[in-house]
Amino acid sequence: MRALIINCSPVRNGATARIAEIIGDELKSRYEIKNICIDDYSFAFCKGCRACHKTASCVMSDASVIRDIMNEFDAADIIVSVAPSYWADIPGQYKAFIDRCTPWCNTHEPHATIKPGKKGYAVALRTGPNMPECERLIGSIEHFYGHLEIERAGRLGLTSIEYKENVEPRKDEIISFCSTI
Repeated sequence: MRALIINCSPVRNGATARIAEIIGDELKSRYEIKNICIDDYSFAFCKGCRACHKTASCVMSDASVIRDIMNEFDAADIIVSVAPSYWADIPGQYKAFIDRCTPWCNTHEPHATIKPGKKGYAVALRTGPNMPECERLIGSIEHFYGHLEIERAGRLGLTSIEYKENVEPRKDEIISFCSTI
């Protein structure tokens, strides 16, 4: 069984990355782990041409980058997206990725597909104490999972986390969440 853990932040070594690392460490006894950071990939924004609605593939010159990430989705049994709040929603880099996944979304026919039976987990963090903002991020991730026909299987919201050092006092909460995966 394989787990894909996505750091949805453009920061490769911050609080989001630390949470993704803890999750990977907790799951590695049960899953083969693949960690990726969305910012390790370079791709343009979706142009909204809708060619993919007719062909089930993107016509943009960098489409292979998105296919590479989607191949990781396809190979995984579970997907865990870990996203910080950027102005009350997921970071732009992850949103741009989601937009570019339109060829795989079940909103049109034909559409590309990934293997069925996957479970998706969403983890959101924010600097302030307000949990509804985390719920908004989780909603964005789960909406994406739904269009890929990934079962929404679990969620965790973490407030009052701004820096990497703010994660350690919450480690038990993260570990407890991992026991549900």
